[in-house]
Amino acid sequence: MHMAASIESLLEEISGAEDPTEELQSLKTALLSIPLSALTDSVRGQRLDVIFSLLHSNQREQVQLCVDILERILMALSPEYLAQNYRVELQGGLTHPNESVKILALTQISRMVENPGAVTEILNHHDILRAVIHCIREEKMAVAKQAIQSLSKLSHSKPGLDKLFQSDLLTVMKEVMATSDIVRYRIYELVVEISSVSPISLGYCANSSLISQLLSELTGDDVLIRATATEMVTTLAHSQHGRQYLAQQGIMDKISNMIRGAETDPFSSLYLPGLVKFFGNLAIMDSPQQVCETYPAFQNKVFEMALDPDPVMIGVALDTLGLLGSNVEGKQVLQKTGENFKAVLLRMSQLASSGATELRVRSLDAISQLLTLQPEQQTEDLLALTESWFHLLSNQPMDMIRTISTQPFPELHCGALGIFTAIATQPWGQKLMINNPGFMEFILDRSTGQTKEAKDAKYELVGSLVCSSTAAEILGSQHYLRLKTYLREGPYYVSAVASVSTEGAD
Repeated sequence: MHMAASIESLLEEISGAEDPTEELQSLKTALLSIPLSALTDSVRGQRLDVIFSLLHSNQREQVQLCVDILERILMALSPEYLAQNYRVELQGGLTHPNESVKILALTQISRMVENPGAVTEILNHHDILRAVIHCIREEKMAVAKQAIQSLSKLSHSKPGLDKLFQSDLLTVMKEVMATSDIVRYRIYELVVEISSVSPISLGYCANSSLISQLLSELTGDDVLIRATATEMVTTLAHSQHGRQYLAQQGIMDKISNMIRGAETDPFSSLYLPGLVKFFGNLAIMDSPQQVCETYPAFQNKVFEMALDPDPVMIGVALDTLGLLGSNVEGKQVLQKTGENFKAVLLRMSQLASSGATELRVRSLDAISQLLTLQPEQQTEDLLALTESWFHLLSNQPMDMIRTISTQPFPELHCGALGIFTAIATQPWGQKLMINNPGFMEFILDRSTGQTKEAKDAKYELVGSLVCSSTAAEILGSQHYLRLKTYLREGPYYVSAVASVSTEGAD
């Protein structure tokens, strides 16, 4: 009881004070010293109106202290209790000029919306939701994000969806959209987030005509808006029901045609990367073969971009090739294109050896995805495929990758080790390793690569070898035992001898 009494007396002191800053500070300190669970009983039933009324001040310090106090107290109260006792005050917070007051109010409203007992109270008070929607117009992104989050939680229940899309709140959303391009896209972000929840929530969004409005912006005049629309549509395609809807609306064909039309558009470099990423995601989620066969413009464009001089285009192509190649079916699709893919692989190899550092790293990552085969995928055909690709990289691919691994950039060192890790589980890769002079010593030498990332990458390589069922036989038992010891000692092991020699070097 003592605690509740002291909080009560602090609140009384605050309401009687001329300048309450010190008293507010004492209350804040008291609240922070009590664990949340213990706080609940002490703050229930307390009159907080004094703190809420002190928010209406133009003294920033005072407002911030009140926000800190309320943040703590309200978290200790249940969402139902807040909905019954502080709904009006929180709604007032939504129109407060200070952003941290708005965020406080939105965070608490978010808690209420997620709670089945409290949400009814919110749904019955239209004006609070209208005020939340208005917060999406706020200049401060943090406020808008929090508003989007609260409204998207509303969509997890049918009454919430009904309220948002089948009342005049839909009109409010459309009015808010008219504010500016930026705000319109925040509403789209909300709609896409709601659509992703379930086929039912997608149905509500589709019926509201907001999705078709978004889809029409894919081919708008403004290239930057086109790029943003593409990004939103790609997010929509992350769920299966989203992909089905887009297919029914003919969006896959539309985007494929946009890729074709990009040839003649001097500004296409602004939105092309998004179009290609759209199909890359589609291929990985559904079927690389189906996507590449149905939309040949996609695959041709990826190859074309890989050979483009523009680093932005190359980067997207590398990431997309890595994505396609991380999947067995994707590997086969690439292999089928014959000479075209060989040219791309050669280009990747050149970039890995002598591009700009960032592109070198992305090339190495993509190559290691192309060469990776899980043990259960290692059929004779697929092993022959990855082996032939490795040999297309250079006439001495082992030496080429080793040279890259000795560069003074940790990310290149790790990228090169990633390629060795990819081939380490495949018998042909192990044979190359054992036949490459000094290679086993290179793996077992702990003095190469001193960063944590490098040590982790090396450890992963050793692990891939030790876990392979063919390694002991191909590498020989002596090497195999040394690898097992390395694995057992862990990634950061320093031998006694090594630590003595480094001490001497100081």
